[in-house]
Amino acid sequence: MNSFNVFSYIKPELLSLLAIDLVIAIALLSAMRVVSGMWAKVNTTEELSHKDNFAFGISMAGSIFAMGIVLTGAITGETANSYIVEAIGVATYGIVGLILIKVGRFIHDKVSLNQINKVEEIRNENVSVAIVDAAAVIATAIIIRAVLLWVEGINIYTFAAILMGFAVSQTILVVVTRLREHNYAKHNQDASFQDALKGGQIALAIRHAGHMVATALAVKAASYFLIYQPTAIVMNVIGWFAISIAMAFIIFILNRIARKIILMGIDTTVEVDQQHNIGVAAAEFAIIVSIALILTSLMA
Repeated sequence: MNSFNVFSYIKPELLSLLAIDLVIAIALLSAMRVVSGMWAKVNTTEELSHKDNFAFGISMAGSIFAMGIVLTGAITGETANSYIVEAIGVATYGIVGLILIKVGRFIHDKVSLNQINKVEEIRNENVSVAIVDAAAVIATAIIIRAVLLWVEGINIYTFAAILMGFAVSQTILVVVTRLREHNYAKHNQDASFQDALKGGQIALAIRHAGHMVATALAVKAASYFLIYQPTAIVMNVIGWFAISIAMAFIIFILNRIARKIILMGIDTTVEVDQQHNIGVAAAEFAIIVSIALILTSLMA
């Protein structure tokens, strides 16, 4: 009876708005399957159910998850002025998010992992490359969501701010990848980080995925320090970049301290880089992402 009384307070208009949001959300999530197939130039049904291509499944799952993250920024739960306004708002933000996820993947393909043909590797069932690909789109989505929640309204300044946040995020993700490459070469006799991924080192991919997601959370935290000013694009760019770098550095330092304590007695470099220990890599993923989540929550 109490449950019935609770539902009796829900207005029919609100239920209609929720239905609109859910229909658009499911349509956009479904679109990510199509986009993933187009990106990899494959038939998704053939890859998933006939070839049992786990790598493609992981990559597509990352895209769908990323779209879901973006939609949580587009669907705020606030009551719109009309059904049309709600539908346009959610669909617009969702489509922009889908496009930016696609662009982010292109940048990751051509700049971050410029020595790897990700499409070919995933078609050839390279799980390590698929894990990094999924983490890249998820990291991009986390930042897009942060920007969607930061901006106000739908106008030219809104889209300028979204593009600004996206540009900052991609720059920092590329920098982090280069730093991880340098660190890997330093501890492995100048071996190539990207060649290791092509060689199928899943443990290395898991650890790198953790660093990308943590970096995205660092960029997200920058939004807590900035007040949205539609006409101050340059200051917004400088502010996002500076604070993001500072937050990423703090997370890196705290991660090193926490890792030495939590994984005391374990040489993580040997275990992950040389012995391909997925268990240790998973622990490293959990530690750095947890540090980033905690720090982000404190900043909020």
